[in-house]
Amino acid sequence: MIEAYTNLTTMFLLFILISCCFGVASPSHCPLNEYRAGLECCPSCPPGMHVVKDCEERSITKCSWCPDGTFQAGFNEQKRCSNCTKCDAGLGLKVKKSCSSTSDAVCEVLDGFFCSDSNGGGCRAAQRHRLSCSPGQYIGQRGAADKDTECLPCADGTFSDGTSSSCQPHTRCESVGLELMKPGTDSTDSECGEHTQVLKAVISGTLLIGIFTVLFMGYCWR
Repeated sequence: MIEAYTNLTTMFLLFILISCCFGVASPSHCPLNEYRAGLECCPSCPPGMHVVKDCEERSITKCSWCPDGTFQAGFNEQKRCSNCTKCDAGLGLKVKKSCSSTSDAVCEVLDGFFCSDSNGGGCRAAQRHRLSCSPGQYIGQRGAADKDTECLPCADGTFSDGTSSSCQPHTRCESVGLELMKPGTDSTDSECGEHTQVLKAVISGTLLIGIFTVLFMGYCWR
């Protein structure tokens, strides 16, 4: 019985010793700017570089500079550098700040575009400004780098085809001596025409003159 107890005590002490040894040699967290590789805490690679080979017991981390067109902004354990953002003119973007080994490129919009997805003082995506508004609207404000063209509705009694910066008032037919044939809408002007009564009078007068002329000429030829 005593021998069994002694064996258990010995095994327990051995377990504690092994745990303590691994606890000292392999901490659960590595210090700042280091990373875990197996049982080792390896120094991270500095900005502008990436890991080529992890450290070992008797060697430090092997780092290499980022290739052209790639970058690493901070201390890291990455085996590859990140690709630089491309500012594609076909998508309405141009370079605001060039990419370096330690920082990504920053894009901005070309003239005629506005940023639809901004990030950190730059732009990830752009859209072309609307050149005109819908019929019944006018251009309230031209587009800028951070917003699209602003379109506003025409007020009652005015109209616009969407291409102008203001709405025009409907023509008042009676003010120009004409009759309203078709009311204006928010996208079309009023349609005016000659007064119906005047037209009837002119037509009637013309017919009477024509009839009188025919009768008179017939009488003279007798």
